[in-house]
Amino acid sequence: MELVRIGEKVIDRQRIYRMVDRILELRASGLSQQDVAHELGIDRTLVSRLESLGEVRRGHKLGLVGFPVGNREALEDVARREGVDFVWLLTEKERRRFIGERSGAALLNDLMALIARARELDHLIFLGSDMRIRLVEALLGPDRVTGIQIGTSPITEDRFVDPEALRQLIRQLRLPRDDRSGREPAGRAPVPREPAGRELVPRTPGARQPGPRAPAGPQERDPGDAGAAEASGGPPAGAVAASSGPAAAAARDEPAPAAPPHHRPATGLPAGPA
Repeated sequence: MELVRIGEKVIDRQRIYRMVDRILELRASGLSQQDVAHELGIDRTLVSRLESLGEVRRGHKLGLVGFPVGNREALEDVARREGVDFVWLLTEKERRRFIGERSGAALLNDLMALIARARELDHLIFLGSDMRIRLVEALLGPDRVTGIQIGTSPITEDRFVDPEALRQLIRQLRLPRDDRSGREPAGRAPVPREPAGRELVPRTPGARQPGPRAPAGPQERDPGDAGAAEASGGPPAGAVAASSGPAAAAARDEPAPAAPPHHRPATGLPAGPA
């Protein structure tokens, strides 16, 4: 017993270790955090915080199955270091022993258990012959299987698989799907694009870009009209009207022309037919 004193409390380390092991065992068996907390008489947040402290990675479940491979120990070491969830590798001798030591019913039960375990995975790396790869793809789906062909069926001897190549494959499958396909990952700001229908014309530096022209008011005149009139020797546009109006007379210090009298019919003459 290893005791630790904290103030007035005496803490048993082994008791804590046993409780932590029990929590993890129950969670690994499939119970929810609330069910584990209820069974052990603890708070659910304690289970959640405990899992967060020991969390190594969060991602898809990955499996590795293959036979017959000659360097099984090296491949298992790579898979263990890369955090593969399920590993089942056999040499040719182990494969023959696995089949020979079981009866038909026992062999069928073991195979069904392996298939059920593989279906719980998100992705499976399978090392085997061309025929075995097609069979596994038919069972799990081609999008959930990455097959590495180590020979043509039937294979009767162990085959060597490069551990470093397997390591790179596992790391590639760990990446998000967007990074594997070369597309922009989700959450990255999109590249600004021109609105639909606008012609993409390269702009010359320093050149004036055309823009919307404001409508001319009643007092504005086109400078081109005045220039054309001066070039032809005539007065500018609007000068004729301005020279004969009251404003022009006031500018020349002359009396403004009198307005024409109102026309009335002559006296004694009928204004029109009766």
